Amino acid sequence: MELGIALPTSGPMASVANIKRVAKEAEDLQYDALWTYERLLRPMAKIMPGPDGELQRIPEDYRETYEPLETLSFVAGTTARIKLGTSIIDALFHAPVVLARRYATLDQFSGGRVIAGIGQGWMPQEFATANVPLKRRGAGFDEMVAAMRACWGPDPVEYRGRFYEIEASEVNPKPVQAHVPIIIGSNGEAGIRRAARIADGINPNAFSYEQLAAAVTTFHDAAKAEGRDPATLTVTARANVPITAGPLGDGRPYLGGSPAEIAGDLERLAEAGVGHVLFYNLAPDGVDNHLRLMADLRNRVPAAHRPGA
Repeated sequence: MELGIALPTSGPMASVANIKRVAKEAEDLQYDALWTYERLLRPMAKIMPGPDGELQRIPEDYRETYEPLETLSFVAGTTARIKLGTSIIDALFHAPVVLARRYATLDQFSGGRVIAGIGQGWMPQEFATANVPLKRRGAGFDEMVAAMRACWGPDPVEYRGRFYEIEASEVNPKPVQAHVPIIIGSNGEAGIRRAARIADGINPNAFSYEQLAAAVTTFHDAAKAEGRDPATLTVTARANVPITAGPLGDGRPYLGGSPAEIAGDLERLAEAGVGHVLFYNLAPDGVDNHLRLMADLRNRVPAAHRPGA
């Protein structure tokens, strides 16, 4: 199993200095990937249900969010081995040629280390800001993926669909990788089945072992039904939970708690077919404490899970 770590691109630890430090130390600790995500804006409107059932604004961490591909391009120059992923970019907010070229440029800068994690988006305010209708999700997303893959293929690039059209043209640069992996962020069955049809992997949130194991089964079964080999596809679980110095014990969130507790979760999860876990669970009390805990976790992961073992 591979392990990934989020860059501090939002929230109280977000800064250029911390992004650079976490990237360098994650690579030194033999983490497998660095991850960023996209948030266009934080609406003033109250759109998320709170604990008491009343609507509230989305979390304050979203008040400042560094742009994901710009960040990874900066990080590409400060690292040498570690993969660079997005979890996720809302693809429908971008023109296919523009987004494909940005990923290809990052792949060139990094020497072929890109993981293109994309999703459909959900926030109405962001769709309105991007001047894209919510109803484009689904068929429009399928076309986005097809058009991006066309851009990464040989020239002349040409694509004609219902929502997007690319006249026969040269579109460059091309990626270093012969096949840039696309993973789709989704927790629902329809999204998982879509990923099995058009993508190289899924990127669900980790709510429980049972939920992730069911997602793997659905994904693999759907891939087989499409005539694809599940062994060539990936499942990348995203943990949005806290990591703490001491154990949280009974009732703790899945893949959250102390490094020892998380390591125990990972042991079982590998057997379920999850190939990568990315930790968006930034520790409290600043970057020093966070990196100490992530180093502890890396050291506790059994040797069988380490890269190259």
